[in-house]
Amino acid sequence: MTMKILVINAGSSSVKFGLFDWETLSPVVRGLVDFNARPSETQITIRQDNAVVAERLFSSKKYRDAVSAALGLLEELHFLSNRREIRAVGHRLIHGGETIREPVIITPEIKDIISQFIPLAPLHIPAGLHAIEVTESLFPDAVQTGVFDTGFFAHIPPAAYLYPVPYEWYSEWGIRRFGYHGTSHAYAMERAAEMLGRPVEAIRLITCHLGQGSSATAIAEGKAVTNTMGFTPLEGFMMGTRSGTVDPGIITYVQRHHGLTADQVERILHSQSGLLGVSGVSGDYREVLRAARAGHQRAQLALDMYAYRVRAMLGALAVTLGKVDALVFTGGIAENA
Repeated sequence: MTMKILVINAGSSSVKFGLFDWETLSPVVRGLVDFNARPSETQITIRQDNAVVAERLFSSKKYRDAVSAALGLLEELHFLSNRREIRAVGHRLIHGGETIREPVIITPEIKDIISQFIPLAPLHIPAGLHAIEVTESLFPDAVQTGVFDTGFFAHIPPAAYLYPVPYEWYSEWGIRRFGYHGTSHAYAMERAAEMLGRPVEAIRLITCHLGQGSSATAIAEGKAVTNTMGFTPLEGFMMGTRSGTVDPGIITYVQRHHGLTADQVERILHSQSGLLGVSGVSGDYREVLRAARAGHQRAQLALDMYAYRVRAMLGALAVTLGKVDALVFTGGIAENA
């Protein structure tokens, strides 16, 4: 029986996963669960050596069910002959706060810590916990491990992670910039250094992750200086359904003068804004782009706003660094631009 490692990246709109050989760490097969590909169905795609070997449409949009179906497809296609082949599962997780900065073995106590941060990332943290629950059920003999996005930003200086609000908001309530997409930015940094033929300690980079969720990181001497996301993954770039940075005065204005509750505002900013809110078409960049090419004016406006905000924030990061050796793009939108 050949031992394997299963790696899962449970995002807000998709799940990426891969099987790797235990001894060589070489990839065996990769997969994608895409919740936005179809209006009422989930698309599951399995690839080996960059070739599509299977594509299935799943009739449910429920996160647990779709992930379970995708992993079951690995057995159907004989990439797994026995579930006990999975010796370890590695999860990319969003938030460990100031408590968890290094990779950990996932225990009930760790899951409790993760759950505490659900209010900060309501689109992401439940997804990660769902993926853990599914893999614990399917592969009970495997060691479950987690790597946290926030860990990459552990060295951001106080001048960058504190907000200009009463200091007690941080000291008593823990309100600070955490940063997100850390595993993506860390990989982009290492890959860029490899391509440039220079050690990470000798270069200054801006890494830009553009997907359904988007962020950029300024990196100097192998460490993050700051990230465009903040206390929550809502800050920063305009995104698929998230607003990104807006004037905080707007929040209190719509509550006081238009009767919106805190829950309504939170739902709108997380799920009904960004590309979806401006275009009125979709939160999927691909759909908005198609609509813009067909002459839809608000779709074109959404794309113009998206590009403007990316450029503006990348410019701010460049000034923060003082020197930029490379601008590195990753994520679904950037990779296909």
